[in-house]
Amino acid sequence: MNYKLEHACIRVMDLDKSLGFYKKVLSLEEVRRLDYSEYKFTLVYLSDEDKNFEIELTHNYDTEKPYEMGNGFSHFALAVSDLEKSHEFHKDMGLEITDLKGLPGEKPGYYFITDPDGYKMEIIRG
Repeated sequence: MNYKLEHACIRVMDLDKSLGFYKKVLSLEEVRRLDYSEYKFTLVYLSDEDKNFEIELTHNYDTEKPYEMGNGFSHFALAVSDLEKSHEFHKDMGLEITDLKGLPGEKPGYYFITDPDGYKMEIIRG
């Protein structure tokens, strides 16, 4: 059998705020939206220009308090060709951002930013 990664789902409190983050900060685009108002939720799928993988934002209308981040999920990783330029871009936006980091014995090759719901995004040299 041959399996292909399709999407990962995260639940968000404020759909507009989350969409703004993923579109403006990470240059992802909305590829489809499914509104299930009778069931009180909306699904929005975002992808990069190659459309090899999607992040599904699930907005449940009646959620009153932020979701708890489990201790098992760590982060998503997105590759960028100019890591230093991307780091400056995100830093200038005033985002929650780490310094450039590297694994022991390696030059810096990644950093982390945090989305409006607290999910970590690792930006790696690609």
